[in-house]
Amino acid sequence: MSTSSTPRPKRMPPEQREKAILDAAVALARQGGIAALTVRTVAAAAGVTPALVTHYRPSMDAFVAEVFGTIVGAEREEVVADGRAAANLRARITRIVETLLDGDRDDVTLVWVQAWAAGARNDVLAARVRIEMDRWQQDLEAVLAEGVEAGEIAAAQAEGAAWLLLATVDGMSAHSLVKWAPEDRGALARRTVSAVLG
Repeated sequence: MSTSSTPRPKRMPPEQREKAILDAAVALARQGGIAALTVRTVAAAAGVTPALVTHYRPSMDAFVAEVFGTIVGAEREEVVADGRAAANLRARITRIVETLLDGDRDDVTLVWVQAWAAGARNDVLAARVRIEMDRWQQDLEAVLAEGVEAGEIAAAQAEGAAWLLLATVDGMSAHSLVKWAPEDRGALARRTVSAVLG
């Protein structure tokens, strides 16, 4: 007879168990940032033993990078797809920037800020951060290139615009974590787009 107070995890096929562990880690990181991720906290969130977490994810550094990429990649895909639905270039870029600055995504902002800091000591995470930053830049550059092709903006105006937009979004989002940001971030988003696109 077992005297352990830890319930035995329900049996699942390996693929389902692996997904459950990843989902639990993603939910945990969205609540407390990637700094909340340890073998023990992920195990508790997933309702499994720490040994089972390390069985599926033997490198915690790589697992943290995976969780980071899952969270920020999903946000990028969602925000860019929503922005692309707008009628013209200015409206598309404005919607993307406004969405990123609307204050509803501070959980993802915390994940980004912690990843930038932790990447100084976690090479795998740093590499994933660079990949995700490149993907954001590439997606914005693609939207801007469509505007150039449609004659909505000159190629010279589009050059470097993605970098400027991302720098503003990153800076203002990080500021918002310590409540140092304008109350009307939507107005800031529109002013930023006007300044960058002319």
